Amino acid sequence: MTQNVNLAALSSAGVSVWLDDLSRERLQTGNLQELIDTKSVVGVTTNPSIFQAALSKGNAYDDQVKELADRGADVDATIRTVTTDDVRNACDVLAKQYEASGGVDGRVSIEVDPRLAHDTDKTILQAVELWKIVDRPNLLIKIPATLAGLPAITAAIAEGISVNVTLIFSVERHRAVMDAYLAGLEAAAAAGHDLSRIHSVASFFVSRVDSEIDSRLEKIGSQDALSLRGKAGVANARLAYAAYEEVFNGGERFGALQSAGARVQRPLWASTGVKNPDYPDTLYVTELVAPHTVNTMPEKTMDAVADHGVITGDTVTGRGAASQEVFDQLSSIGIDLTDVFKLLEDEGVEKFEKSWQELLDATQQQLDSAKG
Repeated sequence: MTQNVNLAALSSAGVSVWLDDLSRERLQTGNLQELIDTKSVVGVTTNPSIFQAALSKGNAYDDQVKELADRGADVDATIRTVTTDDVRNACDVLAKQYEASGGVDGRVSIEVDPRLAHDTDKTILQAVELWKIVDRPNLLIKIPATLAGLPAITAAIAEGISVNVTLIFSVERHRAVMDAYLAGLEAAAAAGHDLSRIHSVASFFVSRVDSEIDSRLEKIGSQDALSLRGKAGVANARLAYAAYEEVFNGGERFGALQSAGARVQRPLWASTGVKNPDYPDTLYVTELVAPHTVNTMPEKTMDAVADHGVITGDTVTGRGAASQEVFDQLSSIGIDLTDVFKLLEDEGVEKFEKSWQELLDATQQQLDSAKG
């Protein structure tokens, strides 16, 4: 099969194309394999909202849920079994991409229970549990970049577990995440782990930053304020990339680890579906092209890029100063950026908790129905 030219160009520019979605239907129909063959897809991310949507549609899970109900499984065990089965199967579908990339791509992410976002010890325990249950080298365990999540990231990496750090909104928190990763690598090295087998991405959320800041700019309402709409998300991500380069391209601490086989923690652009219809629907892809990055896209965004995305090469490197200028302007007209990022993190955890609860409720109904 032929790869789509736009997505192939994105891949050639150093951006790994990952699909931000997974369902049993995608696996059973061969749709995921088709996206690998035609849309340059080399990875998959999941989250509680994605699993909630997958389990609530159609009947692809009915037989397994009935079997689990007959065995007396409770709702938590049912969700754990169903989701880890899907992720394991997706890992197997992407095994060739994993091998071909030397372990960099071919990755599938599964998230710890979002209700544990503020509990370090339980997050660590579940990260280890999920790693053992899925039992695939191309798995990534998603741990949120909350204050409680940071030491959990270090602990998981120290155990040789590959981690996708999620819900990063600010460059300040991104720096803390990179520190947590390096501390984990140092501990892993001391414990005798092969550092070359430990991988991590830092998932930096983009569109939600614009949504929140745009709303505040519109309340201010001045011409200067309105002229800044739609600029914060991309500027924030570009500043994150500048921080990544500082730490991993010649940074002394990473240099010592790199000589022992350690890999960089790649920035991953998440929340790349455009929420404002006034903006180009490919905005968070074409404006965030840089080497050693990942863009995880909803299928709608992937289709938009495939249809009319214009990839012009690196649109990130060297733009840190201009991006900082955007943030200086935002601060000068009264945008409280610290408050923005705290609100977004709180809302992000809350949204995933809500989706998880909806997943629990829907699965419980299916179990009850299966029991007759």
